[in-house]
Amino acid sequence: MPESGPGPGPGPDVTAPGSGPAAGTATSGTEDAPGAGAGTGDAPEAGTGDAPGDRPWDGVGGAPVDPRMFDGAVAAVALLAGPEGRVLYTNSAFTRLFGPRRIGLPARAAFPDADGHRFLAVVDSVRVTGRARQVVGERRTDPGAPGQARHFVYSCSPVTTDHGPGILVLAMDTTAETLTLQRYEALVSAVSQMVWVMGADGSMEEIVAGWEELTGAPWHPRADAEWYAHIHPRDREKLSGAWRRAAAGGGRPRVFEATFRVRAADGSYRHLTTRSVPVLRDGRLTEWVSATADVEDSWGTQLRERLLGQVAAVSGASLHEAFAEVVKVVVPELTDACLILLLSHEGWPLPEHAEVTARRIASATRPGLPAPPALRGQRVAVTPAVRAVLDRREPVTFPLEPGAPVPPGLIPTVSERWLHASGATSLTLIPLIVDDLVLGYAATSSNGDTPVPGPAETELLREVLHHAQRPIRKVVDLQQARRTALGLQRAHLTEPPPVRGGTLAARYQPASASGEIGGDWYDAFTLPDGTLVLGIGDVAGHDLTAATAMGQMRSMLRALAYAGGPGARPDAVLARLDHVSAGLGTAPLATALHLVLHHRPDGTWLMTWSSAGHPPPLVVPASGDAGYLPGAADPPLCVASDLLRKTHAHVLGPGDTLLLYTDGLIETPSAPIDEGQRRLAAEATLCRRQALPDLLRILQGLSDHRDDTAMLAFRVDEEDRADEED
Repeated sequence: MPESGPGPGPGPDVTAPGSGPAAGTATSGTEDAPGAGAGTGDAPEAGTGDAPGDRPWDGVGGAPVDPRMFDGAVAAVALLAGPEGRVLYTNSAFTRLFGPRRIGLPARAAFPDADGHRFLAVVDSVRVTGRARQVVGERRTDPGAPGQARHFVYSCSPVTTDHGPGILVLAMDTTAETLTLQRYEALVSAVSQMVWVMGADGSMEEIVAGWEELTGAPWHPRADAEWYAHIHPRDREKLSGAWRRAAAGGGRPRVFEATFRVRAADGSYRHLTTRSVPVLRDGRLTEWVSATADVEDSWGTQLRERLLGQVAAVSGASLHEAFAEVVKVVVPELTDACLILLLSHEGWPLPEHAEVTARRIASATRPGLPAPPALRGQRVAVTPAVRAVLDRREPVTFPLEPGAPVPPGLIPTVSERWLHASGATSLTLIPLIVDDLVLGYAATSSNGDTPVPGPAETELLREVLHHAQRPIRKVVDLQQARRTALGLQRAHLTEPPPVRGGTLAARYQPASASGEIGGDWYDAFTLPDGTLVLGIGDVAGHDLTAATAMGQMRSMLRALAYAGGPGARPDAVLARLDHVSAGLGTAPLATALHLVLHHRPDGTWLMTWSSAGHPPPLVVPASGDAGYLPGAADPPLCVASDLLRKTHAHVLGPGDTLLLYTDGLIETPSAPIDEGQRRLAAEATLCRRQALPDLLRILQGLSDHRDDTAMLAFRVDEEDRADEED
């Protein structure tokens, strides 16, 4: 055969049995593969070994090898014999992998390749020691063309031939497998992932490094508790639980996936994601192959978007309700506990010498911490330290020593005690700003083994709370409008005048919902002759328009009643009011009750009244059960202004109490109105001896506060009866 093409050369030995029918005991060495790109190790010199006196091997005995048995073998096979290692045989697979070799030539002549000396050194070593060798090599048919490289593994084993002691060379082409591995290693390196393998015995090998660069700690070769020292305390239990479930897998391990935080070299925590795939052989778990990537940036972006979306969806009719939703967004995602405190002063900057307080209105704590103190309006005076935080409008973190007292004046005393009991490690104050208005501040804490938040965590928390200004702005605007409307409403609801021979009391209670601005009203005044005029009504709607219409209708009714004098019939006054209101378009719908009371010489009061769709008056007699005055109500105002209305009459005796009210006192969504009327009459009967202000306060408790309520009560003096008897 022609002497062309490079031959195999020795590569790094791995412990493995020799090949061939008479293989000896395998040995290991440090030889590198031949050809371009081979390593730097050197093969042992020929003639060296561990046989006594380094005498040449003189054969293994037994039947000689018949090389024809390898003619159709997939493996590349060559047979050498004699002290010179003459080539006795090569099969076609050997020729394809290494090129043709001339039969009969000594090994040194048959393998003249540039790196052939390494292969020859392995052959000499086997001939001298009688021990098989297995090596990994690389061959290139053209050293200038890297793409033509062929990778292989081969062994040299001592055998007996027809020509005496010989060496059987077996080689396998591993090019495809080697290239696949190289591509995989390049791929995982390109995506910045750490790759590692964990054996079934818990041993761990880092394939693609990165752990020490991330954490500053060397790679730990065992899967044991030392790993958890680097994991965020809040993630340890979740991570170990997920691993146990994956390892058990219902009897068959399954893919493990988890995202968790690891302490970086600078002390901060970064989010990593890991995917571990179990490798099974013959149905048994042999190892886990895992890839771990740093996902801090993408995780932070996703968390930020999710939290900003949640806080933007916050609703609530009051600041209490809105901030109660806000604290649930940030706990426990960003902090262990969050307390919202609102300032008592709305102006900014804060008056330098004025006493300003901050009141607790909302709080939340993560599971596992002691229950927070109840929200009971506890306040704290705004100290210079807090003023400085609010002036700078930037978060400030106060590290806390375990067991040490919390710096005073930052939060209410009850919250200081809670921080101490819950093992707080830090307290962060974050100003709450809407437009240019500083509403107050949030106080957040890290507790127990939770690390003190770093700048990135604090900035995200500040951003989320700042983003809440949009829904909070709506609440602030709504409350401002409601305060304006309530101010307008209360300006019309004047104190009842003193009355000779009787007592008057009034009460107005707005709805509990901040967005509800009702049109309820009452009125009481006396004419020049002492006649008492009472009125109560309700304009449909719950907004500023309703409140404005209420003021207009109350003023018009007062003017019409005063102009009509003591002889004007109540039905005539309501009819005129109905006509004027409809003509001016004052309101779409309104109810009203107009009463005129004349004090008579016998101490009684003659009451005449007319009702425009309003609930009937309730009379609580000096003795006996309370009852509603008979007489059906006429239609409401602004519905049919041409209808004739009626006037009713009733006499109030000494000690009798007259109660006028709006429907918010008796109406609830869960019960019919007649049930509310029965409750009102029964409660008024029980409390007949209470002073009028106390009676109205007690009756106010019957309302569910969904709607605003107005009440007006008149009680005839019992002294009048005594005066008449005298």
